[in-house]
Amino acid sequence: MKASIRRLVLDVVKPVKGPSIVDVSVELASLDGVEGVNITVKEIDVDTMTLSVTVEGKDIDFKKLEEKLELLGCVIHSIDQVVAGVKLVEEPRVEVR
Repeated sequence: MKASIRRLVLDVVKPVKGPSIVDVSVELASLDGVEGVNITVKEIDVDTMTLSVTVEGKDIDFKKLEEKLELLGCVIHSIDQVVAGVKLVEEPRVEVR
């Protein structure tokens, strides 16, 4: 049995002109296996926006997600987090004293 991707956190660059982040989030959320999408604008330049895109679901198809982003004029700059398996595993919190 193949382990499925449950969460992806991506650093994405999108042109300022083109689909809004609302449109991008709705398009990504419509993909099979995706249950939720969170997009946060990190930086705006003259021509581009840098976004933090978090996608959660039970079985995210990374290739289809990447293809959808490219269709929307977006480029994945980096993959900042991947969670795979039967359940979501959160990073342990370390207390600083």
